[in-house]
Amino acid sequence: METAMTHDQLATSYSDANPLFRLCRHTGWGALVNLGYYTLPTLPALLGGLSFFQRRLETQSLALLQARPGNRVLDACCGRGHTTARLGAAGCEAVGVDITPQQIEQAKALYGNTPRTTFAVADITSLPRQADGIYADSSFDRMHCLEAAFHLTPAGRHALLSEAFRVLRHGGRFVLVDFTWNVGDPGMIRQLDPLGLVRTAWRIEELEPLARYLAHAEETGFAVRRTIDWTLPVVERFMRVGSVIARLATTSTGRKLLCLRWPGLRELSALDWQKTLATIEAHQSVGRHTSYTALVLDKPGNGEAAAR
Repeated sequence: METAMTHDQLATSYSDANPLFRLCRHTGWGALVNLGYYTLPTLPALLGGLSFFQRRLETQSLALLQARPGNRVLDACCGRGHTTARLGAAGCEAVGVDITPQQIEQAKALYGNTPRTTFAVADITSLPRQADGIYADSSFDRMHCLEAAFHLTPAGRHALLSEAFRVLRHGGRFVLVDFTWNVGDPGMIRQLDPLGLVRTAWRIEELEPLARYLAHAEETGFAVRRTIDWTLPVVERFMRVGSVIARLATTSTGRKLLCLRWPGLRELSALDWQKTLATIEAHQSVGRHTSYTALVLDKPGNGEAAAR
């Protein structure tokens, strides 16, 4: 049973072949590619682009990790490596892994000189145990996965939890932040996205229902310390930003205004805009049934039973 998308498939998602990625790249996505964390007092910062909000989401996620200097931390699906480098700069021994070689190449180019920070190509659903003991059992104090597990198959997310439990030391912590499905049947995504615009753009099979995430975490042996609903500051407000851009982009005057602020958008043709607006509309449909959840999962210490 397949557990992960191929690196070629994921590379396509994070390229201009994905209309939404192309739009977001021009409006501020850089080293980070998460949706961002938006609060009402900070919304004026949108004029400066999306990166400010992406860093805020990263900060919120890392705060849950409670990593200390000297901790060995595995940053799963590290992408371009910004979060891994931030952990290294804070004094952790940070290892960033991603299945996409292109992402790891960029991470090394951007942050390869950051102290205590290393990067490697690896599948987080089946880490290479023979790799010089790097991913040996009980070898990490913390593990982090921010907005990436939705790319995996349902079996892949279960395998991710199993690998996290295996590589964490007793008393270790796994912070998993991901999109979760908020209605009963995750297969409903195919009805909401009949043309496959969302599923193709991000290589999604289906999103994980929160109840199934929690059940699998506990079956694996984790104690669920916290579940935090970030749907409003992440998904809902990002969708509102998308709605504003979409409304502007439906007219030539609106597109000119967008291009004045973000000149790179001038490269989009009328057909590009048509594809982008159709993709935004599909995301709005799927997004109404999507939540955004931070899971704080602890591996019990020796002799401590996981809460069930």
